[in-house]
Amino acid sequence: MSILFSPYSLGQLTLKNRIVIAPMCQYSAENGAATDWHMIHLGHLSLSGAGLMFIEATAVEAVGRISPGDLGLWDDATEAALAKVLQAVRKHSPTAVAIQLGHAGRKASVHVPWEGGHSIPLAEGGWKTSAPSAVPFAEGDETPVALDAAGLQRIRDAFADATRRSARLGLDAIEIHAAHGYLLHQFLSPLSNRREDAYGGSLENRMRFPLEIFDIVRAAFPAERPVGVRVSATDWVDGGWDLEQTVAFSRELERRGCAFIHVSSGGLSTKQKITVGPGYQVPFAERIKHETSLPTIAVGLITEPEQAEAIVASGEADLVALARGILYDPRWPWHAAARLGAHVDAPPQYWRSQPRELKTLFNAGKWG
Repeated sequence: MSILFSPYSLGQLTLKNRIVIAPMCQYSAENGAATDWHMIHLGHLSLSGAGLMFIEATAVEAVGRISPGDLGLWDDATEAALAKVLQAVRKHSPTAVAIQLGHAGRKASVHVPWEGGHSIPLAEGGWKTSAPSAVPFAEGDETPVALDAAGLQRIRDAFADATRRSARLGLDAIEIHAAHGYLLHQFLSPLSNRREDAYGGSLENRMRFPLEIFDIVRAAFPAERPVGVRVSATDWVDGGWDLEQTVAFSRELERRGCAFIHVSSGGLSTKQKITVGPGYQVPFAERIKHETSLPTIAVGLITEPEQAEAIVASGEADLVALARGILYDPRWPWHAAARLGAHVDAPPQYWRSQPRELKTLFNAGKWG
């Protein structure tokens, strides 16, 4: 029996299998609001048979967007637009749906990737960014404003508001984005956090604001629905954030009722030197899993069904997430189930596509 296709529970949320669709920015929102593209994109992926689907990184305030095309959840208009998309997804798919809430910090105000991805000057429609310290991400970027007490409170309030909106939307879970060089990761890493107050310096101080945000989100979201965190396990830069600190951060989150850790890496520094290969981030997830009691999601160049099966069967991680791989093959869970001798959900409109030699591939009734 395939472990990858066995049920798994994150707190009171039970998933039909261990396959997760990772959050992937689409840069296709209008003033933060979901568009027809999100209806097509999320609707399409929700029919894949995956156990859990994350909505892309969703900014908690307008200046927290990575690009002008980023999805947001900060007012009634952005909430209503996402509600329309979710209504359609819920009608046609049993897949659990979660949202990733985040703030880009100093990596905000950039062009969408297919327009170069570089920083947008203020004179050309960009906006002033904020960060733990006045240290730009890349040479030539605008210097961010170091957040003062009022700025920190504004962001706390924004996360709380976006969480309440997520609850009203009926989302099954929340993932707080503390990875890939965005704001909460900027607080964690000594490369970007040069503060000399209670939010900088020691590991305890650098963890303080991300932990405050977790506590705020956890308190504002229904207790029966899980809240987890995405982390970059290492900056891949000497003297930066690393796995040892990530384990310490994970232990603090565990004490606060964190439901899962989604383990990625990098994104904070242009000096990163990443050794990339199949499953290259899985050992990070395995270390966190073994040093805490937290469920872990492994991600990063997990492309083959047998590879994913081995990761969960061996206990290296509890779930596996796909991003680019599922964009390339939106029916990856179907094909994985076929190769692993498992079963997967498919909408009845597609039951007739079941291969003749795989008569029990779909968890389906009779056709015709």
